[in-house]
Amino acid sequence: MEEKAKAEEKKIGMIEAWLRKHRLQYDGATRHPFILTIRDGTVHTDSFKTWLSQDYLFVRAFVPFVASVLIKAWKESDDSADMEVILGGMASLEDEISWFKREANKWGIPLSDVVPQQANINYCGFMESLMRPDVEYTVAITAFWAIEAVYQESFAHCIGEGSKTPPELKETCARWGNEGFGQYCQSLQKIANRRLQKASDDEIKKAEVVLLSVLEHEIEFWNMSRGNV
Repeated sequence: MEEKAKAEEKKIGMIEAWLRKHRLQYDGATRHPFILTIRDGTVHTDSFKTWLSQDYLFVRAFVPFVASVLIKAWKESDDSADMEVILGGMASLEDEISWFKREANKWGIPLSDVVPQQANINYCGFMESLMRPDVEYTVAITAFWAIEAVYQESFAHCIGEGSKTPPELKETCARWGNEGFGQYCQSLQKIANRRLQKASDDEIKKAEVVLLSVLEHEIEFWNMSRGNV
C-alpha cells in the first residue's frame, strides 16, 4: 500500500497528492464562507474592510518571509531559475503594498490606526518561525507556494463563471485571481514538487505539516475577516 502511494506521488507530484489527501482542509481555505459571500455578492462591507486592513499588515510581514525564502534558494537550490521566480514574486510586493494603500484610502481606512488582530499575529508569527536558518528550503518553498495558491484559487473563484461579485470588489479579486498569478503559483508548485522529490523523509513530513498549518492559518484569517473570532 505504501509503495502504491509513493508511486502515485511520483506520478502526479507530492503537492497534488497532498491536495487530494487533505482536500477538506484545502477546500476550507479556498472556499471559505468569506470568499463565497464575495462571489455571491452578499459580503458585508465591514468584513471586507477588516480583511483589507489586516491583510495590509500581513503583506508587510510577508516581505521579509519571501526574502528569507530567496536566501534559502540561493544557499540550497539545485536550480538557479528558482531565484528568478522568487525574486519576481518579491518585486511585485512593492506594488501590492501601494495597491493596499490606495484601496484603504478609497474605503476610508486609516492604515496607521490598524492594530493586528490575534489571527493575524498568529499567522505572522508562524511565517517568522519559517525564517529561521534551520528551516530547510524545501519546507519554506512549500509554505510560500501554499500561501500564494490559497489566494489565487480563492479569488479566481470570485471572478469565475456564475459569480456575482460586486463591481467595486472585482479589481481586488482579479489581482490574485488572474491567469498570470495562477501561472506564477504553478511555477512555485513545480519548484516545491522538484524539491520534495529529492527530500528526506524528515523534510517531507515537515513540509506536509507546514502545508496544513498554512491552511489552518488561512481559515482563521478568513474567520477573523467575518468577525468569527
